[in-house]
Amino acid sequence: QVGFEDYGPDCDSMRITAFLDIPGQENLTPLARLEKYAFSDNIFNRQIIARGLLDVFRDFSNNEEDFLTVMEIVVRLSEDAEPTVRTELMEQIPPIAIFLQESRPKFPMAFFEYLMPIVVRYLTDVNNQVRKAGQEALLILLEQDLVAQSDIENKVCPILLDLSAPDSDDEYKVEAVNIICKMASMLSRTTVEHMLLPRFCELCSDGKLFQVRKICAANFGDICNAVGQEATERLLIPKFFELCSDSVWGMRKACAECFMAVSYTTSPEVRRSKLSPLFISLISDTCRWVRQAAFQSLGPFISTFANPSSAGLYIREDGTLSIRPSTQDVNSNSCQPSNNITLMSSSTNSALSSSEQPVDIRPELSTEETSAEVTTKLSVENLNKDTREESPVCCTNPGEDVSPLSQSDKIAAEVIKDSSFPETHPRLQPAEDVFNTFLYWRPPLPDISQDLELLQFKTEKHKDSCSVPCNNCVASNEIKKVLESLQEHIDDPDVQAQVQVLSAALRAAQFDSVGDYETKKMEEGSGKLQSKTISEETALSDATCNQVEEDTLQSPASQDSISDQSTTGLVNSTVKEQHRGTSVFLKKEQENNPPFEDDKSKLQDIIPQPLLDQYLSMTDPARAQTVDTEIAKHCAYSLPGVALTLGRQNWHCLKDTYETLASDVQWKVRRTLAFSIHELAVILGDQLTAADLVPIFNGFLKDLDEVRIGVLKHLYDFLKLLHADKRREYLYQLQEFVVTDNSRNWRFRYELAEQLILILELYNPNDVYDYLRHIALTLCSDKVSEVRWISFKLVVAILQKFYANNANALGLNFINELVVRFRHCSKWVGRQAFAFICQAVVEEECMPADQFVEHLLPSLLSLASDPVPNVRVLLAKALRQTLLEK
Repeated sequence: QVGFEDYGPDCDSMRITAFLDIPGQENLTPLARLEKYAFSDNIFNRQIIARGLLDVFRDFSNNEEDFLTVMEIVVRLSEDAEPTVRTELMEQIPPIAIFLQESRPKFPMAFFEYLMPIVVRYLTDVNNQVRKAGQEALLILLEQDLVAQSDIENKVCPILLDLSAPDSDDEYKVEAVNIICKMASMLSRTTVEHMLLPRFCELCSDGKLFQVRKICAANFGDICNAVGQEATERLLIPKFFELCSDSVWGMRKACAECFMAVSYTTSPEVRRSKLSPLFISLISDTCRWVRQAAFQSLGPFISTFANPSSAGLYIREDGTLSIRPSTQDVNSNSCQPSNNITLMSSSTNSALSSSEQPVDIRPELSTEETSAEVTTKLSVENLNKDTREESPVCCTNPGEDVSPLSQSDKIAAEVIKDSSFPETHPRLQPAEDVFNTFLYWRPPLPDISQDLELLQFKTEKHKDSCSVPCNNCVASNEIKKVLESLQEHIDDPDVQAQVQVLSAALRAAQFDSVGDYETKKMEEGSGKLQSKTISEETALSDATCNQVEEDTLQSPASQDSISDQSTTGLVNSTVKEQHRGTSVFLKKEQENNPPFEDDKSKLQDIIPQPLLDQYLSMTDPARAQTVDTEIAKHCAYSLPGVALTLGRQNWHCLKDTYETLASDVQWKVRRTLAFSIHELAVILGDQLTAADLVPIFNGFLKDLDEVRIGVLKHLYDFLKLLHADKRREYLYQLQEFVVTDNSRNWRFRYELAEQLILILELYNPNDVYDYLRHIALTLCSDKVSEVRWISFKLVVAILQKFYANNANALGLNFINELVVRFRHCSKWVGRQAFAFICQAVVEEECMPADQFVEHLLPSLLSLASDPVPNVRVLLAKALRQTLLEK
């Protein structure tokens, strides 16, 4: 026992059990000494043995008899009464299992027969620390695929199911559900679905412990991903609705945080009809923390609606954006039942224009697009504000092969039908025809401007003949009553926000009464009642109930929807009729959006319109006060994903929001946009980039260094997307990057040199000589050596640019300037730089050998007599490289 005190917890670099090899200790063999210290009365001795088990196995695993003896000792040691010994032993199980698998294949069953039962037994140990160690060891073993499938099904899962039973101890149940959620992603889908999924669904409804439900909510996305789409939609989505309407706000917050993962596993139909209204209910929750989490997840949730067949772009495996490769791929993607999307109005005609052609992605306006805008305007003017609400798929006759239409498509169709417009309309076509090559290259459509004027005349005449209904009067009176009830709680910021929403709704109800009457008449004529989503009912209940109750949310609509499993979507159609107008305008005007005229430009059908409205409202200053002070940053962070989802044909929906974010007073918001502007340029194409992004890009160039660095890191990626004439305008502005707010920020100049090496290919040799050469020479004289060395590589790249483009005269002039500036520099650092440049020129083969021998080699050899050793050392390296190349 002498010297054991030297072995502490930080002695992993040495062999912990080296004392077993000390000769002459009571004439015992190493194996006998192991057994002696493993069962010593001194706890520290037993801890040392447990901590050094890996060394023990390395020493005794060559002999099968000794190996089995060691295994017996380990099993007896696992029953030690001291918890610290058991904990030390369990921490060594994973590395021992890996060692046995890699180095000792002749003992294939040793781990399963001796060590795996210890891991299973420790899952129910009385000591909390030992159980934690056992759970961590189990996860490591599962991750390394070291546990047999039979052990998982016959040993591990039964233990976890017993621990998570309703009558189990609370502490054990919380730990069991936690380990179930973590191990679900490591098991096969069959095992999870048949053994763990039923218990997980029970735990989601556990009414005794909210901690159990919170763990289920936090890991809901992982479980959905583990079991797949079919089981998710059949079993998990109803449970998810329950958790989203839980009385504990922490549960709803956890659901909002994992919403994207859940949505990713479901089909587009479920995502649109069920999850979208559910998300709206979370984003209008009474609890501020739930709303904050929902807004942070809004952009990622919207991104799950992305479809290459509508956006025209897809993401490669390396994470880069790319144009859809071929029209055949487009047609095959758009014909999939799960990805059927019917583009409406301007979206359809934009897709028919050259903006979405696989060959040329430049979004050029055409006569078709102009006609689309006119028709869209006419259709929108006849719609009520609640036409954005989603409704179930319209019924079709048996045998018809018609792709599902969105609510906006159906109402637009009704308007056209009522106006005696021809039935065969190019806008109402199946999704699989949107990207047809015939539609790309067919002759222009005939002029229908006279028909459009006639349609507009009939529509306006019909509106003038209508009387103002009283339905909106009822809605206005109800809104006034709610406003009066909220006056006593006006000091609460959340109540103030609700008052602003209701005031806007009151103005909208009075302003749009005629439009509401038109829409209601069309709905009655077609035999369909307008369905109300869960979010409408939630908004209604939030407006009428006591706003002071911060941590509760009553959602009877979601409960009713969950209980009715026979419906095609969890959309409730039993909203009380007297609240119809109120809930519609609450949804539409909740974020103080511009009035009806401005909202027309925000219409699209890629994602549910309420989601886009909520996303656009994230730039509202009121949101920062009542939800999250950094909500604008979250909006900026997810904007490229939202833009990719909507596609460039719907950029008009995001343009104003992007400009608002680009002028935000918080530099963190502008910095976020600066780091992603090059990706957004890929999404929008060259023409939209030149029109909408270049002005913002120019503003970022003059911003703070914290913002400029975002532009600088991807300067080449952005400039290469511009036309040559537009790109030349930035040649002079590149010099501004040399000057920084803080001269100590040398990494800024280092990044500039790295980007200039890439940018050289974008300009001709004359532009490089007139503009970029001066920047390179300035960086070569930087005070920081790291900047100088990368700048020398930039100089070499410039030389290579000249000679590769047969601009030998420019190359010779540049060489003479380098000789004067560096070879004859009074400081030895400059002369050393000249030697390095010559070495790099030879390595990169930047110029012909005869040119190098004639113009650079004599000056290089003259450094042989330089008084500074560092110069001569680098000269020797350069000459050696030259000889090797020869």
